[in-house]
Amino acid sequence: MKTNPTLKKIAEQLHLSISTVSRALKDHPDIAELTKRKVNELAELVEYDPNPYAVNLRTHNSKEFAVIVPSLSNFFYQSFIAAIEEQARRSGYSVMIFRSSDDPIIELELLKNCRHKRVSGIFIAITSHTTDIQPFLKLDHQGIPVVFFDKVPAYESCNRICVGDDHAAKIAAQHILAKGINHVFGLFGDKGLSITQMRLRRFQQVLTEGGANLTLLHAHHTQQAMEQTLLLPIRDTPRPLLFCMSDEILAGAMKAIQQMEIKVPDQCGIVSISDGMIPKLYFPEVTYAETSGLKLGKLAFDRMMRCIQGSSFAQTVVDESVLVLGGSV
Repeated sequence: MKTNPTLKKIAEQLHLSISTVSRALKDHPDIAELTKRKVNELAELVEYDPNPYAVNLRTHNSKEFAVIVPSLSNFFYQSFIAAIEEQARRSGYSVMIFRSSDDPIIELELLKNCRHKRVSGIFIAITSHTTDIQPFLKLDHQGIPVVFFDKVPAYESCNRICVGDDHAAKIAAQHILAKGINHVFGLFGDKGLSITQMRLRRFQQVLTEGGANLTLLHAHHTQQAMEQTLLLPIRDTPRPLLFCMSDEILAGAMKAIQQMEIKVPDQCGIVSISDGMIPKLYFPEVTYAETSGLKLGKLAFDRMMRCIQGSSFAQTVVDESVLVLGGSV
């Protein structure tokens, strides 16, 4: 069986010390150019590659980031991950991607796995059921920065990268009022999540001040959003509009709308908060307040690198939203 080349074997062949070989490969100024050339030529000849696990143990830095998301089918998370991967590659890091399946027990197992691998940092959108963030804070104290994004804890003394939830809900509600809509069915997510709380609070405030009637519903996932929409008295309501606070909810609501054969916007208007892909799947396209996973990924990576460089204060970064008009109102 062929054995992998090691620093020790290279050192023995060249009659050098292991430390000299190691420094030569790192282009250390104390090593003679002739020695460097001999070491690098032999290393290339025997196809020597540093053992990443040994490097991790020695440096306590894997040059590898972990991204943990509840689901990989979410387009917002896909675009976020794409941004992280691109930025990481440019900075000499690699990326591991994990799915928690929206299960806090799996989430904790993944955190333990990341700690054992000595990852350089963790980007995470917490599950809908995560209530205890002490495990995350403990990782931070152990030198593994944690940057929360999208689904973030209400706890403020941590690094959170958020879409402009307040602003997105505000401009969506203002657009609905500007269209003269008075009967709104608002379909929101888990009440315990800060993202739901912020979007609901501002959306409800703007509509109430504008004199519109708002019926609230909550759904934890796409299937539940479909089931909730099927129960709505849309046909019996004058000029109704269905507002969906996320892509996940919009997908379920639109499936129900199609199943009930309701014409948009003639029989019901639709407005959503979205990353932009789901609204374009329908005709007419759905009007939405845009929240960009790509932009959020770039902001999150910038914050992570600042943490690695020594920034010790917690920061919440918010990416403002814009309204993208479709034909659904």
